[in-house]
Amino acid sequence: MPMPRQPDLDEINGRAQEPHGARPGWAWWLGATALVTAAVLLAIGYRQELARAAQLVARVSPPKLAVALAFEAASLVCFAAVQRWLLHAGGVRLSLKSMTALAMAANAVAGALPGGAAFAAAWLYRQLRRRRAEKVLAAAVLVASGALSALALFLLLVTGALTAGLGGQGGVLRPALAMLGLAVGLSLVLLALARSARLRAAVQRAWKRAGRQARRVLRLQEALAGLTAQARSVQPGFRPWLRPFGLAVLNWTFDAACLAASLWALGIGVPWSGLLLAYALTQIPGSLRLTPGSLGVVEVSLATLLISYGLRPDQAIAATLLYRILSFWTLQPIGWATWLGLTLRARSPAPPSARGPYEGSDAPH
Repeated sequence: MPMPRQPDLDEINGRAQEPHGARPGWAWWLGATALVTAAVLLAIGYRQELARAAQLVARVSPPKLAVALAFEAASLVCFAAVQRWLLHAGGVRLSLKSMTALAMAANAVAGALPGGAAFAAAWLYRQLRRRRAEKVLAAAVLVASGALSALALFLLLVTGALTAGLGGQGGVLRPALAMLGLAVGLSLVLLALARSARLRAAVQRAWKRAGRQARRVLRLQEALAGLTAQARSVQPGFRPWLRPFGLAVLNWTFDAACLAASLWALGIGVPWSGLLLAYALTQIPGSLRLTPGSLGVVEVSLATLLISYGLRPDQAIAATLLYRILSFWTLQPIGWATWLGLTLRARSPAPPSARGPYEGSDAPH
C-alpha cells in the first residue's frame, strides 16, 4: 500500500477541496509530464525486455500469486488498524472492517487523481467527523498515522541498509546513509533542547515571535498545541504507542513481502540482501505523488534498484509490474467502489427510527 502523504493544515480542516488546496500548480503538471515522458522513452528503449517481462508475468503461478495478494491485503488492514487504534484512544469506537473500508477508499482517491492526497485527506476527515470524532481527534488521526508510517518506513530503510551491507552498492546506499545522518543530527538537536533550558527558552521566543508575524504559522502553532494536548490526554506515556507503531511497521513489512512473493510467483530468485533496501528507497519518491499513483516513478525506481542487486532487466521489470498490479491496480477499482458506496450512504439520511445513540459510528464492542 502506498505511503500516505502527511496532510497539511488546510487538508486536515477539510478545505482541501478548494481550488488552491486540491488543484496542483503548473510546476506539478510540468514535472509530471516530464516524468511520464521519460518513462515512455525508457519503455521504448527497453521494449524487448518488456516483451520478455510480459511473458514471465503470463506464466505466473496462481497459488503463489494468491500468497502475494494476501500479503498486500494484510498490509492494508494493518494501516487501517493504526488509524482505528488512534480513534479508539480518543474515545471513538470503530470496527476494523469499517476503518479498512475508509482506508481503502481514501487510498484509491489519493492514488488516482492529480492532487489526490488533498482530496483523500479532506474526504477521510469528513468521514471521521461523521463518526463523531471531534475536530482535533480527526486531525490527530491523520497526522499521527502519517507520522507513524514515516517513522516505520525509516526503520525499514535503516534495516535494509544494514542488511545490504556496505560492499559493492555504495551508490545505492548513499541516500539511506544520508537519511541516517539527518536522523542523527535531528536527535542531537532534540537532545540539546532537552538538556539546555536557555536554548529551549530561545527557541520558544523565536516560535512565538514567528506566530505573531505570520498568520499561517499562528494556525500551525494552535493546531500543534491542540494535537499535543489531545495525545497527552488520551494516551500518556511512551509504551501505549508501541502497538500502533508496530502495526505501522507491519504495514510496510507486508507490502515488502508482497514484492518478495511476486518474485517468488514469477519463479525469480529473490535478492534477499538488497530487497528491503530497494523497496524502502522506492517508497520515498513514490510517497511524493509526483504523478497520479506515482505512475512511472515507482516502476522506474524499483526496476532500476532490482537490476542493481543482480536481476536481469526483464526479471526486474516483470517483478515490478506484478507488484504494482497487486499493490495499486487491483486496489483501485475496489477502493473506488468502496468510496462510491460510502459517499452515497453519507448523502442518504437515515430514517429517524433507525437513528440511535451511536449514529454516525459503529457501536462499541
